[in-house]
Amino acid sequence: MIWKFTDEDAMLDLFSVIFGALIGSFLNVCICRLPREESIVTPGSHCPQCNNPIRCYDNIPVLSFVLLRGKCRHCGKPISIQYPVVEGVTALSSWVLFTTYGPSLSYLFFFAFVAALTVITVIDLQHQIIPDVISIPGMGVGLLGSLILPHLSFPNSLGGLLLGGGSLFLVATVYQWLFKREGMGGGDVKLLGMIGAFLGWKAVILTILLSSLIGSLIGILVMVLKGKDFKYAIPFGPFLSLGAVLTLFYGESIIRWYLYSLPGG
Repeated sequence: MIWKFTDEDAMLDLFSVIFGALIGSFLNVCICRLPREESIVTPGSHCPQCNNPIRCYDNIPVLSFVLLRGKCRHCGKPISIQYPVVEGVTALSSWVLFTTYGPSLSYLFFFAFVAALTVITVIDLQHQIIPDVISIPGMGVGLLGSLILPHLSFPNSLGGLLLGGGSLFLVATVYQWLFKREGMGGGDVKLLGMIGAFLGWKAVILTILLSSLIGSLIGILVMVLKGKDFKYAIPFGPFLSLGAVLTLFYGESIIRWYLYSLPGG
């Protein structure tokens, strides 16, 4: 069911934005601590430079960053722009999903999916790793959701997991056999398996096509800017995540556009 927004739902709409921003603040904690294998519960929020605790009035998503002019109240050192960006993106994602699905399990299901992709994207960009603690449980959440929600059947979800993980595993194995070096990490394999579990096997195909296209364009751009002989290991996880988000929000429109553009379409 598609949620139809009216003026009476304005407070719920606002709540979805606030809820998304608060979750985005928590995602920043995960982004900073998971690569170091630190607890995401304790200690409380603190400045990574001076380790002083961050008071609740200095920990308001986006707003505190603006009021503090991007600096720690205690030591005056810059706060990474990552914090308001992640909070803003998560708030926007929450709002878009809420206006689509309304206050439903489908909204929470897909919001959890986008939140996981956000954490994975930033961590992969910074550290070139994809934490198993997100992707592996994510597969289970996707499969469980298919048993509860009407938009995805269990066979479709399971097929997506197997196709997503299996296809990248095959590509990675063949690449390593041909070139005697790793071209795609195991984290990417598990990530696409998670994407397939949430979106189904058809979405896996579109996600691969979109992520490969975007990744190729970015790769060519980097080579042009850095020189023809420049070699740089670009993490593929962010492209898979972006392809999955585009598939989630615009997948049907993209497929209709493609079919219409075919001869006789």
